[in-house]
Amino acid sequence: RRKLRTDVAAAFPHLSAEQLTEFIPNKEELNVIKIYSHKGEAVTVYMNNKNPILFEIDKALYPTVYTLWVYPDLLPAFSTWPPVLQKLAGGADLMLPGVVVPSSGFPQVERGTLCAVTLLGNRAPVAVGVATMSTAEMLAAGMKGKGFAVLHTYLDHLWEYGDKSCPPTLAPLVTDSAEKESDEDEEEMEGKDPVISFSTDPLQHVDVGDLSLKEQDGCAVLVGKEELDENSAAEAAEGANTEVQQEAEDSRTPQEQMDALFNQCFFHALKFKVKKSDLPLLTSTFLRSHMFSCWYVFSKFLQCMQQQKILQVKELNKGVESIVEVDWKHPEIKAFAVPEGFSSASAAQDSKSEDREKVYRAPEIIPLYGVSAKMIPLFQESGHKKGSILSSSEVRNIIINYVKTNELVDETNKNFVKVNAILCDCLLDKSEQDEISHLKWDDLLSRCLERLQPLHQVTFFGQEPIVRKGNIEPIDITIAQRSSNKKVTIVKNLELYGLDPQYVANVLQQKVQASASITPLPGTKDRVQVQIQGNQIQHLAKMLLEEYQLPRKYIQGLEKAPKLGRKK
Repeated sequence: RRKLRTDVAAAFPHLSAEQLTEFIPNKEELNVIKIYSHKGEAVTVYMNNKNPILFEIDKALYPTVYTLWVYPDLLPAFSTWPPVLQKLAGGADLMLPGVVVPSSGFPQVERGTLCAVTLLGNRAPVAVGVATMSTAEMLAAGMKGKGFAVLHTYLDHLWEYGDKSCPPTLAPLVTDSAEKESDEDEEEMEGKDPVISFSTDPLQHVDVGDLSLKEQDGCAVLVGKEELDENSAAEAAEGANTEVQQEAEDSRTPQEQMDALFNQCFFHALKFKVKKSDLPLLTSTFLRSHMFSCWYVFSKFLQCMQQQKILQVKELNKGVESIVEVDWKHPEIKAFAVPEGFSSASAAQDSKSEDREKVYRAPEIIPLYGVSAKMIPLFQESGHKKGSILSSSEVRNIIINYVKTNELVDETNKNFVKVNAILCDCLLDKSEQDEISHLKWDDLLSRCLERLQPLHQVTFFGQEPIVRKGNIEPIDITIAQRSSNKKVTIVKNLELYGLDPQYVANVLQQKVQASASITPLPGTKDRVQVQIQGNQIQHLAKMLLEEYQLPRKYIQGLEKAPKLGRKK
């Protein structure tokens, strides 16, 4: 604990002695856990009050968002637009076009400086990243290119290790002049019609009247109206129709433009993100994962969609709404076309995922046997040598032919075979050699298969057969106990059956609405295991047996499914 406090003081010299003591307390419980990123990178996490406060990679300490909510000024901060957070939480880095340039200017940082990322209007950080260039280089580059390599965000797996609380609302630091201008703006607004205001909550909408979504290098950013005007001016030479359309769009009020953008996001998510197999789908999941806008506005928007009979929403559990039905043939859905280039990558990814799910076929698995050194005398008459690979039927035929050729069938009882010297050496243990003179046919064949080297052949659809040593390991499903008496389901050996663990984890996460992750399989170099919260064996059984058509004999642990209570 003393060493950790020293390391924290060195990493964050702006912390006062009191803050340092509060940060790393003397008596409160402090836990250390080790987790692995999706790249296999080892990450040490320090926990205090059940929340991760620090994480360490390659001996460098980084604060979590939980820490930055308590000490928001610990790192130099750069602000972005709320819709960008979804991309950051999905693993994207922060591009400079998505960084908001404040009137007071950027904080001065050097390349490699650890920085916080906040959302416009709220000083509470939502991400931690390393600057890829200095402040001067950012401005010299015209605010284009990658600005920050993101290490950790609100809503990611590290955040899920804590109490999963939301960022607090912290007012931005403003100058006197800015406050004066704000007061003047409020005076001008008096006597006018009220307008809708929006919270700074990251899951809520912002006024996007002069903004538009733009996708760049795998990161969605918002660009200002001025930049859009420049782009449209460059395209104006293509025809007068473009100018007329642009003028018509600009003539709309900010509220009308926001409604149009919200409408487009809704149909985009519904048509290109949601599949029939996803239903029932939590409305909060649909909002957070696909639309990422204001919950208050979204709930009213859903009511409107129900009135148009586009979808149906029901409260399956108390206080939890789900989309239970979608009219996929509704004219609004059928007529909606995604803008060119806006989300072709995500649509292609979804299409690729669907294709992968449809084309999966259970592999054909055949047990094989290799001739071992001890069994050579029994198989050399049929022309086989050490290492020859045979199927069970071929082994059976070779043994039958050997017995008949050497006239070993018992004359008095044809169900028995006389044991000669070769059969004695190959199939009998030393303790049995003086006692057993006859074997039943079934016993003879089973002993022979047991003494051959086990192998198996796996043939995936459209591929050449693969022969591996040993018997194929079954898909192993186990239940493990975690802290606070929580259970997790662990699934191993999916790769052996041609299943992508990451894809299975994603499908399970959507179906059971629980956190799923991929971790390295202990004792292996290139194998992983799927870990999902709760006892999910019933869902796994349905997926593996019914959807993927895998034989039950290749799945181990299905008997641990939770018992269903009897209906009264």
